[in-house]
Amino acid sequence: MKKKANKLLLDTLQNIAEGLAETFAPFCEVVVHDLRNPGNAIHGIYNNLSGRGIGEPATELGLARIRDPGFPARFSNYANTFSDGRKVKSTSIGIKDDSGAYVAALCINVDLTLFQSFQSAISQFTRIDDGRIHEHLDRTPAERIHARIDEFAASRATTVRSLSAMDRKQLVQELKKEGLLEVRRGANIAAAHMGVSRATIYGDAK
Repeated sequence: MKKKANKLLLDTLQNIAEGLAETFAPFCEVVVHDLRNPGNAIHGIYNNLSGRGIGEPATELGLARIRDPGFPARFSNYANTFSDGRKVKSTSIGIKDDSGAYVAALCINVDLTLFQSFQSAISQFTRIDDGRIHEHLDRTPAERIHARIDEFAASRATTVRSLSAMDRKQLVQELKKEGLLEVRRGANIAAAHMGVSRATIYGDAK
């Protein structure tokens, strides 16, 4: 009866493994281990990325579970490596029978090679030259100026119109550096929002 139950368990794990491998192909290998037979533990391997085969022995995690029923049932997202050096993210889940002994394991190995290439490409694509050229493509420069002024005042825990002369001068200098005073009517927009004259803005900008 117990042997039949373990076979049913392994068959169920194989269905799960095959479904996971099909869903996450071509990046993910899923392996079913029969821990009752550590010398030839690999019972099923789907979307084979590691080059291993059916009947190969248990890994270190499998052997540790066989020796110790108290060994953790799950390790998620740990670093691993295929034999050819490819970096892998692995998850291993141990399965116990009704007596509390480990009888099987489901292991998921994700090849990170392509994702690391994507990461490198995205990093290169999103890199910008933070030089002296500033251009704003939004259609509402007034909203951008207002938001920048409000943000500055909030960082000083005060209101826009309560800024000290020194803080106001610093703010205007920052607006100038960011090119916000160069947009059409930028100085007028800033002056009106801060409750000062345009001449004050020009004076602070010097």
